[in-house]
This record gives sequence, C-alpha cells and structure tokens, in this order.
Amino acid sequence: MRHLFAPALALLLLTATLRADPLSKKTDIDFYRDVPSRNLKGLASRSDGRLVAGPTLAEIAAPPPAEILWCLEPTPDAAKWLVGTGPDGKILELTFNPGNATYGTRELATLSDPQVFALKRLPDGSVLAGTSPKGALYLVRDGKPVAQVALPVDSIFDLLLVDAHTALAATGNPGRIYRIDLAKFSSAGLSAEKIADAKLLADRGVTLFGEIRDRNVRRIVALSDGRIAAGSAPKGNIYTFDSPAGATALSPHPPFILQENRDAEVTDLLPQPDGDLYAALVFGSGSGESRITPAPKSSKDKEPAIDLPPPSQPERFGGRSALVWFPANGFPETVASHSNAAFYRLARQGNVIVIAGGEAGELFGYDVKERLSLTFAGSISSQLNGLVPISGSPGKFLVLRNNAPGLALLDFNAAGPREAETRRVDLAVPSQIGAVRFNRLRNVTDAQLTVELKISNGSDELEGWGPWLPLHSLDGGWQADGLRGRNVKLRFRLANGAAADPEIDKASLYSLPQNRRPSLQDFRLLTPGYGIIPAVDQPPPAVVTLSQVMQPGPRDDDSKRKGNFLSSQVVPSPGTQVVFWTVADPDGDNVVATFSLRRDGDPTWTDLAADTRDSYVQFDTAHMPDGVYFTRLIATETAPRPPADRLSATFETDDLIVDHTPPEMLDVTARRNGDRVTVAAHGRDALSLLDGIEVVFNNGVRETVEQPDDGVRDGREERFTLDLPLAKVSNATSAEVTLYDAAGNGVSRRVTW
Repeated sequence: MRHLFAPALALLLLTATLRADPLSKKTDIDFYRDVPSRNLKGLASRSDGRLVAGPTLAEIAAPPPAEILWCLEPTPDAAKWLVGTGPDGKILELTFNPGNATYGTRELATLSDPQVFALKRLPDGSVLAGTSPKGALYLVRDGKPVAQVALPVDSIFDLLLVDAHTALAATGNPGRIYRIDLAKFSSAGLSAEKIADAKLLADRGVTLFGEIRDRNVRRIVALSDGRIAAGSAPKGNIYTFDSPAGATALSPHPPFILQENRDAEVTDLLPQPDGDLYAALVFGSGSGESRITPAPKSSKDKEPAIDLPPPSQPERFGGRSALVWFPANGFPETVASHSNAAFYRLARQGNVIVIAGGEAGELFGYDVKERLSLTFAGSISSQLNGLVPISGSPGKFLVLRNNAPGLALLDFNAAGPREAETRRVDLAVPSQIGAVRFNRLRNVTDAQLTVELKISNGSDELEGWGPWLPLHSLDGGWQADGLRGRNVKLRFRLANGAAADPEIDKASLYSLPQNRRPSLQDFRLLTPGYGIIPAVDQPPPAVVTLSQVMQPGPRDDDSKRKGNFLSSQVVPSPGTQVVFWTVADPDGDNVVATFSLRRDGDPTWTDLAADTRDSYVQFDTAHMPDGVYFTRLIATETAPRPPADRLSATFETDDLIVDHTPPEMLDVTARRNGDRVTVAAHGRDALSLLDGIEVVFNNGVRETVEQPDDGVRDGREERFTLDLPLAKVSNATSAEVTLYDAAGNGVSRRVTW
C-alpha cells in the first residue's frame, strides 16, 4: 500500500510547491545575450551563455587619415600597409608601429575617381587599384598612375591576384569578372574614356572572365582546387567559376550557383586550405536599400555620386547577417547569424572565424571546433570593414574602421585585465538586491574574480546611476547588504594571474521585489432580495504539466475563485443581501478580506466576514433596522508572505441602504380621455429610490411603468404615468396600482373610473 500512496503524495507536494512559489525573484544573466560587444575586454561571450577568454581591441589614437576608409592591403614590409580611401580618391601608405600601437600615413597616389574600393600589391611593388563610380582600373608605380582603363562598369569592388602575371577584377553594374594580363596592362598607358569594345579592352590586357545576372560581384577568392568563388549583391548568391588557367583561359567561364539567396549582399569570402569556404552575408531589412554596395547610377547622370555611409548611423539596422559554411564535398550550412548587425570581413585565428561587423562596432566569432558563436570586444566605430592579420605577429590583426574612421589593433594574446559589463538589466519593479551566483566557475577562483554592481531607478543608460559597488564572496555567491533599485548593471573582472582559459558560466541575480499593497478593482452591491447558490469548487487537476513546473502561475487563485463564483445561481430570497468584490495584489500575493459595516451614527463596526479568501459575502438584513450603513473592506496579505511584511489596505466602499418600509403613495388617479385610459401615481420614499409602478386591471391586463414623468429615474420622489388604448381595458372598471422602491418594498392602492 505504501507504494500506491507514493505517487499521489508526490503529486500533492508538487501541487503545493506550485502554489507557494517564493516571493523572491531570480533573473538569469546570459552573457551572450546581456553583454554587448563594446563592454568586453580580454573576454568573449559564447552562445552557450558563458564568458571565456577573448582578445583585446585597442583603438589607435591618431588623426583620421581620410573621411572614409574602404580597404586595407598588406605589403611585404610588415610595418607598411596600403589604404584605399574616399571621397578624394587617395591611396595612402600607412606605417604601423606595433610597439606603441601608433601609425603614420603618407599619400602614395591620388586617382581621378573619388572612391578607391580595392587595392592589390603586385610582386614588383606596384599597386593595382579599382575605383568607383567610373569603374576605372589603375596601375600605380612609384607613386604615380602608369596605366588606366575605364571598364564598362560603375565600380570595381574586389581584386584577386591569381599568379605573378594575372589578376581578376570583380565589378558592379553589370556584375562581371575581368581577367587582367598584368604585363600587357602595364604598358596600356592612361585612358580616361570608358571602353566597351572587347577588342579594345583585350589590346590593353583586359578580357571578360565571367559574368552573372545579379548586378554586382562583391567578392572573389581562389579555392584550393583553383576554382574561383564569387559573391554577389543585391541577391547575395554564391558562385564558382572554373580555374583561370588552362586551354580555355581566354574564353568566358559560365558560373555555377553554390547557393541562391534574396535581398542580401555577400560581403566577404574566406577559403580554407581543405577546400571549405566561409561566406559572410548581410540580409536587408526589406527596404531594398543596400548597407554596403553603392546604388546603380542613372543613365542621365554624367558623374553620379554613390551612396556613402553617413557620418553616423542613428537608425538601427533592421536586417540580419549570417556566416555560411560551404564544405568541400557537402551542402552549405548557416553556422552563425545575428539580427540587427552587419558582417563585413572575415579572418581566421586558430579554430575561430573572426568576423568584423557593425552597426555598433561589434566583433563576432565562430568556433569551428566547438560549433559555437562568440562575441568579442567591440569598437567605438559603427563599421569595421577591414580585418587583416599582421605578418610575423601571431594572433594580431589590424582593423579598419569607419564612423568614426581610424584603425584598431585586435590582439588574441594580449596580457592584462579581463572585464565584462552587462547591459541594463530591468528587474521590473524596485527591488532589494540579493546575491549574484554562478552555475559554475572553471579555472577561476573566488579570489581571482571581482564582481561589481551599480543601480538606478530609471531606464536612462547614462543618467541616474550610482557608483560601482563591490560585492563580497559569501557561500558561493557575491552580495552586499542594503542594495535597492530597479535597474542593475553587473561588471566582472579577472585578476592578471588568472588562468589563460577561464570559463564563467551563466549567472543568476536574486532579488526581492518591492511589496505593493492590494488594490480594489471592483465592488458591487447586488439587488436586495436576491441570494446566490455558490457554484461548487472545481477539484484540483489530477495531472501537473511540465509547463506548470517550469512557469508556475501566481501564488493566489483569486481569478479562479471569481470565475467559479460568477457561475453561481441567483434565486429570489427576501431580506438577503449579497456583496461582491475583486481585490488584486500587484505582486501576486495571497490576500484575505474582512468586510464590515456600521449604521450611520453608530461608531461600532460589525464584521460580517473576517479574513475570508472568498470574494463575496451573503447576509440577511431582515433583523437590521432601516437606515444607511457604511461599508468597509480590509484586504490583507497572507502566507507565504511573512507576518512582519504583510501589507493591508482599507477601502471605504459603497453605502448600503437597509430599507424594510414601503414608500408613501401621495396621489393616484385614473381617468378616461376619449379612446384612452390614463393611470398616474405620485409617491415618495424615505431611504430608497423609487423603481416604478405596476398596474393590474380587473380584466386581467397587467402593465409596468419604470420611466418617470421627468425622464430620469433618480429620486426618492417620482411620478409615473401609464397611458393605454381604451380598447385594451374596455371591460375593466378598476385597477390596483402598486408603487415599488429599489429595496423591493411596495405600497398598493385601488382606483376606479
């Protein structure tokens, strides 16, 4: 028998637990969700909610070299870099000093096109450049353009060096890939006029390698097997082309679609030695506007201005970005995605694909081995459109940024403090702050971890915040006494001596919400003379669902009781009065109510219901003297709220009229006017409003009048008139007229005519 009772006992205990969920609140802190990129330093948030080791991002303090920085190209000298800029069409040579993280720039060349989108350093030291909006291809040597050809396109977005003698250029409007014979092109001279004739282009070393139907070829890379991969816009398709080498090198290559998309831009491609390919795609917000690629020019414009990024982006980007993995012998798979952020460039650091992005200067990552997404330390700029590893410095990357323009140093091996700060955590109501606890700490001791907290009662991100307050470690949690507030920010710091691979699991912040008083939402005095037969309480459910365990409802069941009470039967019951109320507690506390009344002039309150969980009281007024009775409802919190913390609220509610005396009939008449009969009654009541008259003729006709002569039934003295056709009561000789008040009392008088 003991085994038979065990399941029922367990179910009973579980049901009791659901009804007595604690007064305190637990707020889960998911570091991947709650820590912005800009609030990380030396740590990274991972998509499983943990903090792990990450890189540092140091903004390089120097005057911006140009208004817009489009591309970053390394040179054989590890300290020197090339930068393509706008809107002045300059190519800058940047000298970077990794020792003190500074740089200087000098102007290498100025081109006639305003935007330099692509640069490629050639083995002989010369520079190949692609521009917009004229779509011109330049060869720069010793700081001067020595060759120039304007292709029949608007923009050159990317350049790829196939070998020492051949390069490819990706163009926009139309979307094409051109093959460039570098030796032939270097001797082509300078020509500013657009050339559409294929033979004239071939004479200058430029031939068509491939063409797509989409408007722009945004990126091109060479795969490990020699094929060329390309990404487009505004559809965002991924293509492959056969190798440029071989017998068919001079004929156009047809594209093969690896993946078809819609309303997207392929912003970068990252080939892998094993033949895999990673692609960064930015999907639009549905407006059709590009975030990166310039819009096509109008045929009426001679030299149209392209759409440039504004100095700042106050509007939040409504699109999303995705990192797609193309296995060498498999199907594509989206391995990472972010909403409201754009992916710009890709690079690899060990097992991690590093993603430079925006719109809030985010740096993301994807762990290829663990198959988890990462968020790294972010930049003060809103766009990071260049990410290049520094030769000879493993784990270091030079980052090109815009809005505001400049450079930053991303270092995966930097030693120093590690820090993470959450965004504003809203506790919904002012609360007493309890402990911060972690699910688990790996390779971190309590002594190596510092937890700080600051509080505000407002939602402004800058105004109204108190100072950072250190929390002390106690019983596996971090806490401080006497902290109260509604909005909280948490900061976590690791000491310099911490392990190189720390892991901080998800955190939980415990709090006790402010206890608010119950409120009266509804109070009703039902019509006197009617009672109720309460509906039978429904038995508790025999089955407890998983959703009830994971998301328990409020502690009280007043709504269920009210719904059950509203199903009660109403029956005539002379002398009975029913009072009904609805009390709500904003914190979901259990509430009991005490209903009392006292007669006007009597100082003593009489409790008719004390500490009841019901939302009504039913009582007999037959023994009560006539008069006006004041009513009072006291709502008080009860268990599980501790007695010392229980709040109560007293509500002075509607007056109750106890009236057993019938009204006074002042006058009643009945007369015949031609073909009509008119019956009128004038009456008065001492306490209650008058309800109307009922007229019963001695031929059996019964009529009721509830509308007074003055149109508004609002007084204790009223006049009611009944007007009927004579034909309806032609054989009647008298009528009994009864005047009723609101308490149901009536007085009758018979009239004749």
